[in-house]
Amino acid sequence: MKRLVIIRHAKTEQQNYHKDFDRELLERGRNDAKNIASDLKEWKIIPQKMISSPAKRAITTAGIYADELGYPFNNIEVIEGLYFEFTTTDFIELIQKTPDNIDTLFIFGHNPFMHYMAQNMSANFDGHMPTCSTVVLDFEIDSWKAIEARKGLLFLHLYPKIYNEEGRQ
Repeated sequence: MKRLVIIRHAKTEQQNYHKDFDRELLERGRNDAKNIASDLKEWKIIPQKMISSPAKRAITTAGIYADELGYPFNNIEVIEGLYFEFTTTDFIELIQKTPDNIDTLFIFGHNPFMHYMAQNMSANFDGHMPTCSTVVLDFEIDSWKAIEARKGLLFLHLYPKIYNEEGRQ
């Protein structure tokens, strides 16, 4: 089995759209990322490989997850195309390049693309993807080369509103 974890970056400042690439996370975004990464740790969903968009808000979110989950920040692979350039085909090809000794792959990026990918890669995900949403999909495959759209089964969907509803924030 292979597990793909698709993450939209955490909550960011709403101004500075003219400097979109360099937008910072808000304190709330940092807290959301830490809370969700902590929950993943409780579920024992630990990355063996992390890939991120190079935009500051995505790589910062990835860094918070990495810190919480014991993944070395310097090992996060940065892929330019995840910053609003990839197609579904590009995304699948990126995943297919993952070595087969990796069973759990985390990918950090931006909406609307990450939402599209969560839906396109899953047979049964139709939820929304607010900031810091984390969608865990399981694929009954032995090799990443065999990954296909609409074959992933939703295992878990975490997002910040869960914490607000439960009073955990």
